[in-house]
Amino acid sequence: MATTSDIRNGLCIRYNNDIYKIVEFLHVKPGKGPAFVRTKLKSVTNGKVVDNTFPAGRKIDDVRVETHKFQYLYNDGDTYHFMNEQDYSQIQLQKNALDTPELMKEGEVVTIIINSEDDMPLSVEMPQSVILEVTHTEPGVKGNTATNATKPATVETGASVNVPLFINEGDKIKIETTKGTYQERIKE
Repeated sequence: MATTSDIRNGLCIRYNNDIYKIVEFLHVKPGKGPAFVRTKLKSVTNGKVVDNTFPAGRKIDDVRVETHKFQYLYNDGDTYHFMNEQDYSQIQLQKNALDTPELMKEGEVVTIIINSEDDMPLSVEMPQSVILEVTHTEPGVKGNTATNATKPATVETGASVNVPLFINEGDKIKIETTKGTYQERIKE
């Protein structure tokens, strides 16, 4: 058992007969009244995101988890296949267990959180950022740069990302995986 003071991003808890992963949290101490913790929880079974507020000091049922490094192999429809880097065993996960599947490139190493009680995979944690090549984008028009203008670009995994006007096809760009946003162009 843990309390609300143990809440952190990525913590898996049992709540309403399901296992949820804490995506965001905020400890709030109002000027009047008791403190509380506002959370955003993502179900690891169906991917639904719910908002919940816990009163300060409330006991929460945390789930013991293990993390393992897996390599993303391929997907067939909504099923994604991963290989353990230590023992080469393979597991399959449904698309709703992944936060940003459209940014995963074959061969990418991810961290999979596994419930240590029943060895069920709970969720996949991507690296902070990924480097992908732009496969399609419209050319930028000179003179449209008075503000931070952006244009849509398609990367090698098929995802669409808004990028600055100077990005061209063939450029490699760094994308933040939590928000799916452009960070910088990678020079070779």
